[in-house]
Amino acid sequence: MRRYASSRPVAASSPADSHFWPTLHKLLPYLWQYKWRVLLALTCLFAAKAANVAVPLVFKDMIDSLTGEQQRLALPVLLLVLYGLLRFSTSLFTELREVLFARVTQRAVRRLALEVFRHLHELSLRFHLQRQTGGVSRDIERGTRSISTLISFTLYSILPTLVEIGLVLSILLVKYDHSFALITLLSLAAYVVFTVKVSDWRIAIRRQVNESDSAANTRSVDALLNYETVKYFNNEAYEARRYDEQLGKWEDAATKSQLSLSWLNLGQQLIIAGGVTAMMWRAASGVVDGRMTLGDLVLVNAFLIQLYMPLNFLGVVYREIRQSMTDIERMFDLLAVNREVADAPNAIARPDGPVDIRFAAVDFSYEVNRQILHGVDFTIPAGQTVAVVGESGSGKSTLARLLYRFYDVTGGEIRLNGIDVRQLTQTSLRAAIGIVPQDTVLFNDTIYYNIEYGRPGASREEIIAAAEAAQLLAFIDLLPDGYRTMVGERGLKLSGGEKQRVAIARALLKNPAVLIFDEATSALDSKTEQAIQASLDNAARGRTTLVIAHRLSTIVNADQILVMDGGRIVERGSHAQLLETAGIYAQMWALQQREESTAEPASG
Repeated sequence: MRRYASSRPVAASSPADSHFWPTLHKLLPYLWQYKWRVLLALTCLFAAKAANVAVPLVFKDMIDSLTGEQQRLALPVLLLVLYGLLRFSTSLFTELREVLFARVTQRAVRRLALEVFRHLHELSLRFHLQRQTGGVSRDIERGTRSISTLISFTLYSILPTLVEIGLVLSILLVKYDHSFALITLLSLAAYVVFTVKVSDWRIAIRRQVNESDSAANTRSVDALLNYETVKYFNNEAYEARRYDEQLGKWEDAATKSQLSLSWLNLGQQLIIAGGVTAMMWRAASGVVDGRMTLGDLVLVNAFLIQLYMPLNFLGVVYREIRQSMTDIERMFDLLAVNREVADAPNAIARPDGPVDIRFAAVDFSYEVNRQILHGVDFTIPAGQTVAVVGESGSGKSTLARLLYRFYDVTGGEIRLNGIDVRQLTQTSLRAAIGIVPQDTVLFNDTIYYNIEYGRPGASREEIIAAAEAAQLLAFIDLLPDGYRTMVGERGLKLSGGEKQRVAIARALLKNPAVLIFDEATSALDSKTEQAIQASLDNAARGRTTLVIAHRLSTIVNADQILVMDGGRIVERGSHAQLLETAGIYAQMWALQQREESTAEPASG
C-alpha cells in the first residue's frame, strides 16, 4: 500500500509509541563509518570520568594527612601534584573526546540532511503538489538540528554519566556504611522516575508547540510566496489575522511547555535537596561519633557535588532527547514516504541516438474516481513534431508529465524506441527530454545561473548562444547588471514573457533528443512570439518534438496535430487535413482567427 505524507500536523502519540530505539538504530550506520573515532572518543570520555571520580579520593587523603598528628611535608605536596594532574586530565580527555567526535557528529548530520534532500527530489509530483513548503522546510530544519543533540547526548553523555554514578556508588558501598549507597541509590531512582514520568507528559505539549510552529511558518511562507495575490485583493489584514491566529495557538502551547518545565525543575531540585540533606546528616554523625574522619566528610561532600551535576544533567539529557525525538520524528517520516515512481530493479539506461515515442492505449487517473486519459494512442516518429490541442482540462499537459515519468500510467504503455519507459532509468530518460513549461518557475539567482541550469558547466559562449536563440539578448543588454541580474523569488522580478524566454534558452542549452513545448509562448506578445517561433522551429528540427499548444498559429507546420477532448483523441491529421474535416479543430481555428483580427485594430 502506498504511503503519502500528509500536509496536516501529525497527531501526538503516546509516550509508549516512542521511536527512540528504531531511530537510534537508523543513526548507527552513519556513526559507524568513523568507528575508530567513536571508540577513541568513548575511551577518552571514560578516562575523563575515572579521573573525575579519583579527584575526591586524593583530596580526602590530602585532608587527612594535614589533620594527622605527625604531618609530613612531602606527602601533601605529592598529593597536590596528583590532584592537579587529575583535574587537568579530566579537562584534557574531555576536550580530546570533543575533537575526535566533532567530525562524526557533523558528518552524520550532513549525510542525513543530504539523504532527506535527495529523497524529497525522488518523490512523485503527487507528493509535491500536496505538501506545504513552509512546514516541510521547518521539519527538516528542526530534524537536522536535533540529530546533533540526539547523537551527542545518547552516545557520550548518558553512558558516561551512568558509569560515574556507578563508580561513586561502588566506592560508597565498599568504604562506608551501606546507608550512604542506599540513600544515593534511592535519590537517583526517585529522580529518574520523576523525570521520566513528567518528561513523558511534556512530550504531548512539545508536539503541540512544534505543530503550531510549523503551521504558523506554513501560513507565513504561503502568504509571502503569493505576495502579489494578497495585494491584488487588499488582504494584508486578513493574512495577518490568519497568521496571528496560528501564532496565538503557538503562544499558548509554548507557555504551557515553559510552565511544565518549571514544575519539572522544581521537583528535581526537591529530590536532590532531600538526598543531599540525608547524606550530610549521616556523614556529620559519623564524624561526631569518630567513625569517619574530616577527610571522609569532605569526600562524601565532594561525591555529592559530583553526583548532583550528573543527576541534574541526566534530567536535562532525557528532556532534550525526548524533545529531539519529537523534532526528528517528522524528518524520518519524510524518509519513509513511498517514492511511488521508482526505477525497476533491472532498469537500463536509454540508448543514445534519435528517439521515437509511442503512447500505446494509455489510460491514466490522478485519483481512482477521476480518470484523465482514456486509451490515448499515437506515435511521434524520430525527428518529427506532433502537436496536441484541446480545451483546458482535456489532458494535454498530462501527456508531458507521463512522458517525464512524474507519474506512471495506469493502463497501456509509453515506449521510447520500443522500450517501456518504466524499464528505463529515470535519470537517462529525463536527460533525453527538454521542456519549456507553461508556468515557468525560476531560481532566486541570476539570469545566467537560470539559463546555465539547463546544462551546468556549459561554456559562456554556449549560454549566450542559447539566450540569443531565445531572443533574450536585447532584453539582457538593457539591464544594468546584464546576466548577473537577480530574478527574485520564483522569478517574480521578470515579466511572464521574460521568464518564458529564459525557460526556452534553458531548454535549448540542454540540447536534448526530445523537446516538449507546453504552451511555451502563451505569455508572449504576438511580435515576440513570431520572433521566437522561428527559433523554436529551428530547435525542433531533427528532434522528436511534442508541442502542447494554445495558439494554433504556432503549430501549422507540425507533422501531425492531435485534438483532445475529455481525455480522448477525437481528431488527428495535418493542419490542412483538419481544416478540410471541418470538425473541432476547424472551429477552434476560425474562432482564433476572428479573435486575432479583432485584436489587431484594437491594439493599433
